[in-house]
Amino acid sequence: MTTTLYQVTRDVFCVQGTAVNWILVREGRDLTLIDAGYPGDTDALEASVRSLGHRVEDIRAVLVTHAHVDHIGALGRLHERYGIAALMHPDELPNALGQTHESATPADVARRAWRPSVLRWSLAITRAGATGHPVVPHARAYPDSGALDLPGRPQPLHVAGHTSGSSVYVLDSAGVVVTGDALVTGHPISAITGPQLLPDFFTLDPGRADAALDVLAGVEADVLVPGHGTPWRGEMATAVEHARRTAPRRLR
Repeated sequence: MTTTLYQVTRDVFCVQGTAVNWILVREGRDLTLIDAGYPGDTDALEASVRSLGHRVEDIRAVLVTHAHVDHIGALGRLHERYGIAALMHPDELPNALGQTHESATPADVARRAWRPSVLRWSLAITRAGATGHPVVPHARAYPDSGALDLPGRPQPLHVAGHTSGSSVYVLDSAGVVVTGDALVTGHPISAITGPQLLPDFFTLDPGRADAALDVLAGVEADVLVPGHGTPWRGEMATAVEHARRTAPRRLR
């Protein structure tokens, strides 16, 4: 498959796989990986690490924004082959362990498949493994508070709504916030460009997802790196304003 790599800052890279992003944060020879694509993106993810002149073994841990199939697809192989840990908010562990499934169902997608954009997207992600529910038995919670002792010193923030344990990660020294699906900048089924919420059918609790934007509006960062779409530059309060202004036009 083809990937697109965006160099966001000197040491932060956003890689676009099958309509989803993973992020690499570099500090010397060490890396932090944020999210891990679909199962079908696993080879491409490893190739993206090598394209930066690194080994997969340089990844110190994977930080998960939320445990949907398009964000955890490579976690099994990364752990089995390389012993790489997967960290997330404690409220997200039931999704990672297969105890709950806070995600859109095939029926949710099928009801909207009359739209050409939805049909094209659904066919592409099915090929990438979207109908599976990977289980991550090695998942564990990140520490309760403070920046993590990982490359880039990522600071987790809990932003429940998309899922119970959705998180964003603030990279203070780089002026970057990695937002997962709490705030995206595009999606193959969306006609909106720029910062936006995902369509409601993707989201566990749309009301809480909207409220979580208040947390993002207060983040001091000037680059937004989303789970879907391209990196966006500007103040987070402006990004949130744009998302709320466009929300009534979202596909439901």
